[in-house]
Amino acid sequence: MRSIVLCCLAAGIAALFLTACEPGETRVERGTREGILHWGNSAEPQGLDPHVVTGVPEHMILVALFEGLVIMDPETLEPAPGVAESWEISDDDLVYTFHLRDDARWSNGDPVTAHDFVYAWNRILSPALGSEYAYMLHCIENAEAYNEGDLEDFGEVGAQALDDQTLEVTLEHPTPYFLSLQIHYTFFPVHQDSIEAFGAMDERGTPWTRAGNMVSNGPFELADWRPNQVIRTVANEHYWDAETVRLNGVNFYPIDDLQTEERSFRGGELHWTGDMPINRIDWYRENRPEVLEINPYLGTYYFRFNVTRPPLDDARVRRALAMAIDREAIVENITRADEQPAAHLTPPDTEGFLPGAELPHDVERAQELLAEAGYPGGEGLPPLDLLYNTSENHRMIAQAIQNMWRTNLGANVNLLNQEWSVYLSSMSNLDYDIARSGWIGDVNDPINFLECFVTDGGNNRTGYSSEEYDGLIAAARREADPERRSEILRDAEIILMEDAPIAPLYFYTRKNLRSPDLRGFEPNIRGYVNYKFLYLEAEDG
Repeated sequence: MRSIVLCCLAAGIAALFLTACEPGETRVERGTREGILHWGNSAEPQGLDPHVVTGVPEHMILVALFEGLVIMDPETLEPAPGVAESWEISDDDLVYTFHLRDDARWSNGDPVTAHDFVYAWNRILSPALGSEYAYMLHCIENAEAYNEGDLEDFGEVGAQALDDQTLEVTLEHPTPYFLSLQIHYTFFPVHQDSIEAFGAMDERGTPWTRAGNMVSNGPFELADWRPNQVIRTVANEHYWDAETVRLNGVNFYPIDDLQTEERSFRGGELHWTGDMPINRIDWYRENRPEVLEINPYLGTYYFRFNVTRPPLDDARVRRALAMAIDREAIVENITRADEQPAAHLTPPDTEGFLPGAELPHDVERAQELLAEAGYPGGEGLPPLDLLYNTSENHRMIAQAIQNMWRTNLGANVNLLNQEWSVYLSSMSNLDYDIARSGWIGDVNDPINFLECFVTDGGNNRTGYSSEEYDGLIAAARREADPERRSEILRDAEIILMEDAPIAPLYFYTRKNLRSPDLRGFEPNIRGYVNYKFLYLEAEDG
């Protein structure tokens, strides 16, 4: 029975990749001919509710299905009209008035109105929904108070529909990156009737996100979702800018095994990979450089420490572990894609920000700190688990650091891998000791990295809390003077590195494989992709 099941499973996977192609035609060749982009997306998404999910795999799908007030020019990263065709900003930078286009439509033909944005922002800020990313809207007047349950009337929050086509947003304080925030899925509108057809506004996990139920407003709409196989989207005929869209659809493949994804690309099954095995980078550099994409990426790869668990409740232990990591060796010998070693959280020159503190590689000092904490040479230090989401790349990095900690500190560390959604749940529930993590900037501003670690922040996931740190982040949000704001954020990062709830490893680059048939792709530091500007054309076409 077991062998029959495995054979059937293998046949099903083969059918998924090869179905309906002409004899001798690969899936990529057929996709190029039919205008269907085959996109490797690294992991099965946690979900497709833009107000609940938290990851990059989810983001890559949601930006095809939904559109916010503004989009971003993929080349310059400057805000450009989306659902809003224009906007004005008051002289004090506190009031944004968005004028929505009258031809914006949901995928069922309903008009997209300012009321849809008010409803969506009410939803994500509702305490009962428990959105981890709700804090991103706290720059809006009274949004934080409403989100925390201190204010019950959403009418007092600074998001008001003046009429169907006019949305007025009042901020708590000047937020220079507010327009850039609108490309993040937390700010996307949702269709009230389709959500409430399957449950309450603030209810998680209802079937409104399933194919046939979801109503969206982006350039594509959801046609099919086969978990762990494919998420299929088709062009949305009601999209306001449908004439610009040249693809007939985008198929997203949740392939979390990078070796499988690379083989799928090599076999003509994918136009694009979400990542690639680091042990194949040199081969592609030498043999197929035309398909290798390595670009700067506004993000940091780091480890989280669960500060609620002994011995990681001691900052000396955390700092010892962080300082025993040879980051240069990691980027030179393992990742090998032009990454830069990171001894602090915020990527260099993020809007000109200069960090004020580091956790350098210093084995001698690390050993001293561990001894001060009562574990000389690792004696008495209990075994620790290092959690990572399933990936060969993460495994190789975890193994190298496991060896560094054993050699340099005498620490016994076990490796534990989990699938994406389980891994996210483990971190959210603080059910781990040490966990592999990463943060990709939602906006090019240092506060977007540093605010992750405020007390009880949705993306904290370490149990870390510091009143002084929280106060500095709050002060930075209110500070209008750029130089003073940078100083405040620099002071905050000094505290973060001293307390060490995290151990930064390296600053990302984005590494992908791209078919020459995929055109219109503009690499940028945000990793921002707008699928409506992509198209497919054979090399000989």
